[in-house]
Amino acid sequence: MAGLLIACNPEKKEVETTAPTTEISQLEKEHLLEMVGYAESVNLGLVDDTIKGSARREAKGSIGGTEVTINYGSPGKRGRTIWNGLVAYDQVWVSGSHWATAVTFSKDVVIDGTEVKAGTYAFFTIPGVSEWTVILNKNFDQHLADEYDEVEDLVRIIVQPKELDHEVQRLTYEVEKTSDADGVISLSWDQIKVSMPFSIK
Repeated sequence: MAGLLIACNPEKKEVETTAPTTEISQLEKEHLLEMVGYAESVNLGLVDDTIKGSARREAKGSIGGTEVTINYGSPGKRGRTIWNGLVAYDQVWVSGSHWATAVTFSKDVVIDGTEVKAGTYAFFTIPGVSEWTVILNKNFDQHLADEYDEVEDLVRIIVQPKELDHEVQRLTYEVEKTSDADGVISLSWDQIKVSMPFSIK
């Protein structure tokens, strides 16, 4: 990442600074803490969403001593039609932007009867009108769904989307506790929320 260049001239006994020669990429900009704060401010209604880029955000939660971390790209709605518009129905979606949404479990969990070992996985979905397919895939290190392979799916479950009574401007994940040994990973955007339940092994 580009930064300020500093040069020392021993004869003049002073420090000279020059502007960076290389601009940072759009992806690097999205990882800046300022973008994370911006996305949160947009969702709180504190500022209007005028930036086209996404923000790379993290959601964290602890359930039954198991830490769950979700690292994801958070695009904005900005007046666009999201479902069956920007995000197509009946197609595998990265459920974020740029690099695959990555879910990390610090300990083993159980999802729909399948034991999921501690580790990091990709979170994909197939959105639909009345039901979504929620997927946990072994290959988290991939761009969008370019390298997605169903053979590497560890979990596939069908869930019903919930309609929200308010708009979520920036795509947002949460780790929510439902009991001492159970929780859900939820995705909210526009006026839709979908959740994947899991249990502590």
